[in-house]
Amino acid sequence: MACQLIENHLDFNDTVLVGIQQGGVFLADRLAKMLSEMYDIHNLKVGYLDITFYRDDFRRSGKPLEANSTKIDFLVDDKNVVFIDDVLYTGRSIRAALTAIQSFGRPKNVELLTLIDRRFSRHLPIQPTYRGRQVDVINQEKVIVHWEENNGEDAIYLVNR
Repeated sequence: MACQLIENHLDFNDTVLVGIQQGGVFLADRLAKMLSEMYDIHNLKVGYLDITFYRDDFRRSGKPLEANSTKIDFLVDDKNVVFIDDVLYTGRSIRAALTAIQSFGRPKNVELLTLIDRRFSRHLPIQPTYRGRQVDVINQEKVIVHWEENNGEDAIYLVNR
């Protein structure tokens, strides 16, 4: 996926990476490190976006919501924004991210990079620009991504609910 980003964005002068809290942050950090260390791209801007209160289903949970942090210390005006998330499921998180990013300016272009694309479960017409793996799962199954930084291991699980 890092190579695909380089093909489309070359030196990243007009491109920013925005990891969607929470799983997208770990992937964004890893991609930024890879781009820096392996491909000598050092001017990369990386931010983290919390979408908790922008989701259209945030009031449906019976428990209090815990927001994550947003860390975007740059404007996105006229920039290419690459949203990064771990799993693309219904598309609602990305819709929320599109709304939330407007607080930081008006992007020139928005792309989506996702590690796992659950192909047959979209509620909205949203598709990734870059995908790591596409999986076909039924609605009773769930994709869980574990990150070394958060869960002590790098693993992807497909489980029945």
